[in-house]
Amino acid sequence: MNIQQLKNILVLADKLNFTRAAEELNIVQPALSRQIKQIEREIGALLFQRNKRNVILTKAGQYFVKEADKLITQIERISKHTAYIHNGQIGEIRIGFTHSIMQTILPKILKTMHQQMPGLKTILKEMNNHDQYWALQQGELDISFATNPLVPGNLKHKVLHIDNFVILLPKKHPVNQENYQNFSIFSKEEFIFPSRTDGPNYVQIVESICTDAGFKPKVVHETDSASTSFRLVEAGIGISLEPISSLRDHEFPIKSIELKNIKQKAKLTMMWDQEREKEYPALFELLKNWKGH
Repeated sequence: MNIQQLKNILVLADKLNFTRAAEELNIVQPALSRQIKQIEREIGALLFQRNKRNVILTKAGQYFVKEADKLITQIERISKHTAYIHNGQIGEIRIGFTHSIMQTILPKILKTMHQQMPGLKTILKEMNNHDQYWALQQGELDISFATNPLVPGNLKHKVLHIDNFVILLPKKHPVNQENYQNFSIFSKEEFIFPSRTDGPNYVQIVESICTDAGFKPKVVHETDSASTSFRLVEAGIGISLEPISSLRDHEFPIKSIELKNIKQKAKLTMMWDQEREKEYPALFELLKNWKGH
């Protein structure tokens, strides 16, 4: 007895007519009759009482049909669930991210993932660029999202979003959006930068904003936390450069100037180990085709 034979019994139990059941199943009526008799012999019970005019379910048949219906539903659920696992739509995905990623694209990505793959659990870890490289290569992360990462050669990557940088200033700083002319005006300022060891490529890019303006930045504090940087700027002990997305929904009493006319941009980048694509094909198909919708 196989699944299709069980389904045939359910159709006959619904139609209670061999001819109509055979038509729906697209088989000839004698073949269906032989199949039902074979199953009855196999289980040792009469399922259908039939005569020239009527087909009715026996008490044994009523029980069998009820349980067969449950069994087929369960098998179909198991099959679907197995396919979901194979396609990476059910399981656990570990994601590393930096602050600006959470302020821009990551919530939208997570929402879309939940809608399309509701059985996929996500574990989120805020990490600097350097720690993300290590965690990806050690298999502790499946995917990571970083700003201007120096991507190791054994990892794949895709830029998902590009931001302008902003300069963050204390509220009472004399420079504002109206009187700002070029970045060289900040040559005498003290800066707050991320640690070079935690994100060397990112630091090199923000440093180049200063060198392009003709000066070397005087870095007085290092922090990889955007909120800490905001607090230090608020306290008046330095100024800072951040992707504009880092400011989304912030409530710190500081001001910012968007640097629209410089070549440096904050590139929000996804990184992953290619081997992970085999485990989560549907997820990576979604992410690699992501267009910021």
